[in-house]
Amino acid sequence: MRRFLSLGWVLLGIFFCPSPVFAHFGMVIPSDSMVMQEEDRTIRLTLSFSHPFEGVGMELVKPKRFFVVADEKATDLAGSLNPARVMGHSGWMLDFPVKRPGVYAFFMEPTPYWEPAEDCFIIHYTKTVVAAFGEDDGWDSPLGVKTEIVPLSKPYGLYAGNVFQGIVQLDGKPVPFAEVEVEFYNKDQRAKAPSDYMITQTLKADGNGVFTYAAPKPGWWGFAALNSADFTLSHEGKEKDVELGAVLWVKFEAWE
Repeated sequence: MRRFLSLGWVLLGIFFCPSPVFAHFGMVIPSDSMVMQEEDRTIRLTLSFSHPFEGVGMELVKPKRFFVVADEKATDLAGSLNPARVMGHSGWMLDFPVKRPGVYAFFMEPTPYWEPAEDCFIIHYTKTVVAAFGEDDGWDSPLGVKTEIVPLSKPYGLYAGNVFQGIVQLDGKPVPFAEVEVEFYNKDQRAKAPSDYMITQTLKADGNGVFTYAAPKPGWWGFAALNSADFTLSHEGKEKDVELGAVLWVKFEAWE
């Protein structure tokens, strides 16, 4: 009888205490978010698809698109990407020379990723913004892509503890009450979450698509606004749903 009771508790654990499924994040992480005159004028951009807090990578095939927008001009960078290993998996890397003052918005559209655990495709439209040599205009300009987070706070020059706000857009329109996942890039694995609930934080935008978050720790923080696509993609002869993520990476600095 004791053996059967023990087996029963094990089965209950399986059915009622499943392992948590942590968030995926498209990642575009530059070596610097603010390039100054006295600093190295070449920044390294690292592209991946990962669980950033846990440091667990996934395969990222060559992105469908990768470009930078500065002074309202887009420059294709996809052909300059080099293969790299990121968190033990395939990623991409690019050294980008910053030659003139400007606000540079880097954007990646990945090849759709099939996620069997969720029975759907995932496409994370991912961007980050780098300011250079004192230029400070254009950080709030939409890129006009399928879905994106348009910052209401400068996405650079922030201290840990500052409030960051952004508008979630889909097809150029705000998304009321959009769900936004937030995760810290725990690059050195020094940060420890007191609970699995604390690895990925989730909040809702308001009725105008605006969300607000204050990062408690310096470093890179990812914001991923998730919506269902108005199209499907075929997998093994069957049409499958597509999760669209509008992802923005923002660095918060330590107060010295």
